[in-house]
Amino acid sequence: MAKKAISKNRALLYTVIVFLGAYFIPFNSPRVSGAIQEAFLMLSDYARQHVLLCLVPAMFIAGAITVFLNQQAVIRYLGPKASKIVSYGVASVSGAILAVCSCTVLPLFKGIYKKGAGLGPAISFLYSGPAINILAIILSYKVFGWQLGLARMIGAIVFAVIIGLLMHLIFKKEDEARLADERPFNYQGSEEEKSLGQMALYMFSMIGILVFINWANSKGGSAVWDAIYRSKYWITGVFAVILVFTLVKWFSKDELKNWVIETRDFSLQILPYLFFGVLVAGFLLGRPNHDALIPTEWVASLVGGNSVLSNFIASISGAFMYFATLTEVPILQGLLGAGMGKGPALALMLAGPSLSLPSMLVIGGELGFKKTAVYVVLVVIMSTLAGLLFGAII
Repeated sequence: MAKKAISKNRALLYTVIVFLGAYFIPFNSPRVSGAIQEAFLMLSDYARQHVLLCLVPAMFIAGAITVFLNQQAVIRYLGPKASKIVSYGVASVSGAILAVCSCTVLPLFKGIYKKGAGLGPAISFLYSGPAINILAIILSYKVFGWQLGLARMIGAIVFAVIIGLLMHLIFKKEDEARLADERPFNYQGSEEEKSLGQMALYMFSMIGILVFINWANSKGGSAVWDAIYRSKYWITGVFAVILVFTLVKWFSKDELKNWVIETRDFSLQILPYLFFGVLVAGFLLGRPNHDALIPTEWVASLVGGNSVLSNFIASISGAFMYFATLTEVPILQGLLGAGMGKGPALALMLAGPSLSLPSMLVIGGELGFKKTAVYVVLVVIMSTLAGLLFGAII
C-alpha cells in the first residue's frame, strides 16, 4: 500500500514538472527552439553513426560475456582477490584495445561487472576504453604537439588505475558483500562448457567486428592506420565469417537463444538511458560546431588561462558533453583557437572521452547514484588537477 502511494506521488511529481516546463519555457525563443532542434539532430546523428555499428555489436559481446564466459575466469583475473597488477593491468589494456566511445563501452562494462568483476577493475575498464584510444592519442600528438599528446597518454593510463583503485577502497565493503552473495551470478545460459580456444575465437571474432567496422580515418595522421581504414570492411568480413563458423560449429539453438535474450535485456536496460541522455546533451550543448542552449563562446570564455576555475570548468564541461570517437580533437582545436589554455585543454581531454551525460545515466542505473557520483567527482577532480599541473609546467 505504501509503495503504491509512493509510486503515485512520484507520478504526480513528474506530471507537475512537465506542466511547469510547458508553462514557463519560452519555446518561441530562437535559442530554445534551436536547442530543441539540436537535441533531435544530435539524437539522429547518434542513431545513424553509433547504434548499428557500435552499440549493437557491443550489446552482443556483453550478452556473450554474461551467458558464455566462465565466471571463475572473470573473478580470477578481475575479482577483488586477484593480484592488483594483474586485475588493473588486464582491465586497462582490455579497454584500450577496444578504443570505443563512452557509450559503446557501457554494455561491455555492465557485462563483466555482472559476471563478477570487482568494482575497481570494472571502473578501470570503463575509463580506459574511451580514454586510452591509440588513434586519438596519435592525433592529439599530431594536432596539438608532443607535450599535450604525451600528457594525455600518461594521464589516461594513470587515471584508469588510480580511479579504479580509489573506487575499490571507497566501496570495498559493499563490493565484497555483492560478490559474497552468489545469487546475482548464478545465471547458467550454456548447456556445456566450451574450451578456452573455442571461447577465445568466438569472443575474438566479435571484438574484431566491433573494432574494425568502426575504424576511423586518421586523415594523414598514420599511414598504417589509414591503410587499415581502407580495408576495414574486408577485415570485418573475415571476422564475420569466423563468427558464423563458431556459431554453427559449437553452439546449440538453446545457447544461441539465451545469448539473444541476454542481448535483448542489455538493450532494454541501456538504450532508453542513452537516448534520453543524448537528447539532453544535445539540447544543452549541441553537436560539434553547432550551438544549442549554452553557446560555445561561453565555454571558451571561461577556460582561458590556467586557473583552478578554468580547469574545473573544462573538466565538468567535458564530463557532461558527449564525444563520439575522435570528435574531441576538432572540438578542442576550435576552443584553443578561441583562447582556451593548454591546461584546461588537457583537463577536457581526460574527462571528456571517458564520461558523458548519457553514460552517467546508464552507470547510475547499474551502480546507483552514490557510486556514480563518486566516479564522476573523481574523474573531474583528477582532470582538474592534471590540467592545473600541466598548465603550470608548460
